[in-house]
Amino acid sequence: MAGNSIGTIFTLTTFGESHGESIGGIIDGCPAGLQLDLEAIQHQLDRRKPGQSEFTTQRQESDIVRFHSGLFEGKTTGTPIGFSIQNKDQRSKDYTNVKETYRPSHADYTYDQKYGFRDYRGDGRSSARETACRVVAGAIAQQFLIAIGIRVYSYVSQVGEISVPDSYQLIPEAIDQHPLRCPDSTTAVHMEAKLNEVKELGDTVGGVISTKILGVPAGLGEPVFDKLHADLGKAMLSINAVKGFEIGSGFRASAMSGSRHNDAFTTSGDSITTTTNNSGGIQGGISNGQVIEFRTAFKPVATIQKEQETINQSGEATKLTVTGRHDPCVVPRAVPIVDAMAALTIFDHYLRNQTTQWRHSRD
Repeated sequence: MAGNSIGTIFTLTTFGESHGESIGGIIDGCPAGLQLDLEAIQHQLDRRKPGQSEFTTQRQESDIVRFHSGLFEGKTTGTPIGFSIQNKDQRSKDYTNVKETYRPSHADYTYDQKYGFRDYRGDGRSSARETACRVVAGAIAQQFLIAIGIRVYSYVSQVGEISVPDSYQLIPEAIDQHPLRCPDSTTAVHMEAKLNEVKELGDTVGGVISTKILGVPAGLGEPVFDKLHADLGKAMLSINAVKGFEIGSGFRASAMSGSRHNDAFTTSGDSITTTTNNSGGIQGGISNGQVIEFRTAFKPVATIQKEQETINQSGEATKLTVTGRHDPCVVPRAVPIVDAMAALTIFDHYLRNQTTQWRHSRD
């Protein structure tokens, strides 16, 4: 199986399955000398782990990360950082009825077609459990970014048809004040009512996570195939259940005139800035020094409690009712995953940018 790594200089390779003994990863290209805050890394895992509220799956996993290499006396050594997270609350019996049945909108059929067989227990490698590994690496990347003045903030801006008003101004401290991670308290109450309604029906609903990255200097990103927004898009679209990514004005740009969409340059003190940010902080694939803003759309969780029509591996029509523990909406737990993937991408491009310029000073 290819495609288990991300990054060019700061890289992450993950391993493990949902119902295996453990999951984990190897982080390579990590600079030496940073005193890691291990509690901050664990905090990000706690934000992602199951069983944290009535709106998440009740699978009980402590998700305690163990580091095996790459650290000495709490500092990064510059060598590969190996880590693992034990799986403890698997209930493989919950999946015996889907052993030979294709669940609608899952990876069952496509895995069979690609590999000839599949691990039907909790989706195996395609399970969102793998994203815990991304959170560990992303939390480390975030600590490097904070040291250079860059901060990543993601929050739930939409659940179903209920969304935060366009006029809302983000207050980062408010993100975790509600279990849905919607920082606008009024909207969060309506979202909560929507999820309770969906749960009663045995159904699920999708949502949107909005992200703002502050303090990114101008000049990050490669102008052709590795555009910064292209790599951010790939990072977000690699997350389970993500179906859409838009940056800046996104799809709204298609209905705008150029005179309305263009971000006019101006000066602020000694800095060059723009009067608007329809570009979302990236122009020509390279950061322009403004706030990077994007949105990531998640589909409804594919596992629902309602009976569905499907087929088995023999192509015979059948009906399927799935049991087990699943989220009615994935976006509250996906917030730290989006944070992590954004941090991994920005830090990797920051490191890549260290060798792009040679400046010669003359007397």
